[in-house]
Amino acid sequence: MLDGGPTGSQVLRKAIGGQRRRVATASALGMAHQGCEALVPVVIGIIIDQAVATGSSGALLRWLIVLAGLFFVLSTCYRISARITDGSAEYAGHGLRLTLGRKVLDPRGGADKGRLPGALTAIATGDATRVGATAAAMTYAMSGAAGLVISAVALLRISVPLGLLILLGVPPLLWLGHLISRPLERRSEVEQDRAAHASGVAADLVAGLRVLKGIGAEGAAVSRYERTSRDSLVAALRAAGSRAWHDGAILALTGIFIAIIGLVGAHLAMRGSISVGELVAAVGLAQYLLGPFQLLTYVNGEFAQGRASAERIAEVLAAPPAVTAGTAALPTPVAGRVRLSGVSYGALRGLDLDVAPGSLIGVVAKDPAVANDLLLCLGRESDPDEGVIELDGVPLTDLDPDDARRAILVAHHDADLFEGSLLDNVRAGTPDGTADTGPALAASTADDVARSLPRGVDTPLSERGRSLSGGQRQRVALARALAADPPVLVVHDPTTAVDTVTESRIAARLKQLRPGRTTFLVTTSPALLAATDRVVVLDGGSVTAEGLHQDLVTEDGAYRATVLA
Repeated sequence: MLDGGPTGSQVLRKAIGGQRRRVATASALGMAHQGCEALVPVVIGIIIDQAVATGSSGALLRWLIVLAGLFFVLSTCYRISARITDGSAEYAGHGLRLTLGRKVLDPRGGADKGRLPGALTAIATGDATRVGATAAAMTYAMSGAAGLVISAVALLRISVPLGLLILLGVPPLLWLGHLISRPLERRSEVEQDRAAHASGVAADLVAGLRVLKGIGAEGAAVSRYERTSRDSLVAALRAAGSRAWHDGAILALTGIFIAIIGLVGAHLAMRGSISVGELVAAVGLAQYLLGPFQLLTYVNGEFAQGRASAERIAEVLAAPPAVTAGTAALPTPVAGRVRLSGVSYGALRGLDLDVAPGSLIGVVAKDPAVANDLLLCLGRESDPDEGVIELDGVPLTDLDPDDARRAILVAHHDADLFEGSLLDNVRAGTPDGTADTGPALAASTADDVARSLPRGVDTPLSERGRSLSGGQRQRVALARALAADPPVLVVHDPTTAVDTVTESRIAARLKQLRPGRTTFLVTTSPALLAATDRVVVLDGGSVTAEGLHQDLVTEDGAYRATVLA
């Protein structure tokens, strides 16, 4: 919807434009409501002049029927318009959330760079809701403007000076309102930014709560959140103060303007330029004007906050992709030969590695950053700064990210489970969601986990799988990766929370489950490395040693210290 790096104003226009029909319908009904409401004091003035002053019962009855009709129309239009207006705001916000979701889930990535997951969630909820509210505000703006025009026309018919006073006085009043809204816009942007950061920090802390408790870092975590939350509170209070000052200033200006209209009308009545009924109508219209002005004040504030939120949404939508989308095709079937030539990225320095199809290779990285950057490149979450990674002779950068990830599945150490049954989690990576998961469950020993649960594989898991222990979660996550059965599987530290006996069983079964399928085990586990065909040692971002696990343990003291420590 908003490709090519949109600006905040474009986001705002798209949100409103997407609800054009609803806004137009609600605006028409709102204008009818405002028109009828503006005519109420006019009709009351006519009743005074033509019925009360003359004593005509017939005229009184006729105009009372007209007045009842006005109330019926205005109340009906208000109810229908309000329902459509609220719907337009919800639909506009929903559309923005879908657009943000597509950007965040874009296989090329990039939207999450420099942003915590909680911050993205806050943008997709709070900011999207604020921008969506501008669609409703547009309806109120049209209705309020219609009320002002109708009031001006009615006052022109009563008295040209009163009508001109409104026509000439409203534009400067609106311009002043726009100037007054600028501090609110600036502070609203800061408020949303601080609130999003606080949400991100909170989500980050909750996700790592067990780790924090384990290392006794709860105090530091609480202090960090307190500082972030305090900054968010200060920004919110400043924005609230700006909103209060904005609304109060606009209300004061409006009150002065209405008082001037009333004074001019009273002066004209005293001179005999208008009748008593016309004076009542003029005063009633002056009081009625408070409603349209309040609507326009509300609209001004909503647009000020909406513009600030739209800028934040635009920043996410305009984020450049982390990787490019290629158009090359892989050979069918994928053999699984992986070659890295001179790859440099992050901690990787000119890495050369050639992995034969169907081999089970162990990768030992002394620096965790090296392992992390290798996983990012193999999974096409990032492309190398230098060098090339090939799969069956095709550079990964020439492939569509989705095609590359279907061929090379990277199972990260911190992979989360989702809320659902254990079986649903394991089947999540299979092509049709109905594949036989028995071999994968057995190889990862997740079948033992299932047998320990009340309903076996159909047992529901809580959010992030927190109803399981750390080792159980790792085994289910490994089963999910194995069940996907990709041509190339990259597994990072899959057994760090598993006991030694279970780890040895997993090592033996992994080799049996994936014959002829290329598998990387990025780990320092001796049990897993002993089951591999070859071990590659990475130090300083490049290969420093390779061979069988047993030989490296015997001959390489640095390797021995790393894997047996």
